[in-house]
Amino acid sequence: MDWLAAVDQYCERTGPEYWAEPVNALTNAAFVLAAVVVWPRVRGLPMGQAMAVVLAVIGVGSWLFHTHANRLTGVLDVTPIAVFILLYVFAAARDFLGLRPMLAGLVTAGFVPYALVLTPAFGALPFFGISAMYWPVPVLILIFAALLARSAPATSRGLVLGAVILIVSLVFRSLDQGVCSALPYGTHFLWHLLNAIMLGWMIEVWRRHVAFAAVGRQIAGRRTP
Repeated sequence: MDWLAAVDQYCERTGPEYWAEPVNALTNAAFVLAAVVVWPRVRGLPMGQAMAVVLAVIGVGSWLFHTHANRLTGVLDVTPIAVFILLYVFAAARDFLGLRPMLAGLVTAGFVPYALVLTPAFGALPFFGISAMYWPVPVLILIFAALLARSAPATSRGLVLGAVILIVSLVFRSLDQGVCSALPYGTHFLWHLLNAIMLGWMIEVWRRHVAFAAVGRQIAGRRTP
């Protein structure tokens, strides 16, 4: 396989040049900006800091793909996204559901077969196919939201909002090639902007849950004789 072979997957790209996708490339700054915004809010929280760093790396990887546009940079584009998903699943299983780290790790590992089953299912659908590998994610977020609906309603509502933003961003990602004749820049850049907002929001949802749980433990500790 020629890892440096040029690829052309998006409406905006018209050739192999570095700046053939200026809008798609520049909107990756949204990921870095989102990471900068959440960084001070997760100070002292190693998991939150790890997610913020990976969020910034997502922007770098996507920048490389939308400028160099080859198979190698394609891997650099999707790998940080996969890492973020796995980090968040672990954090959600451990901190939202209260599972021990080992069990949370097993839940995280379970994401792989979960995605392997659902991705082909979405791939078989006409509109969903182009973004099939991402659609299992909002489904999983909504599953976590349902599990937390009674025990942590605020967190549940936050997760639902995150899932909705992700679904809208995936719609724009999927529409990109189909609207080329009407919109020369396509709609992929909206996936970047909305996805950056969504990922930053998901970190904030986690942070608020952890902070609320910490306050609850402090109050319980004071009441204990």
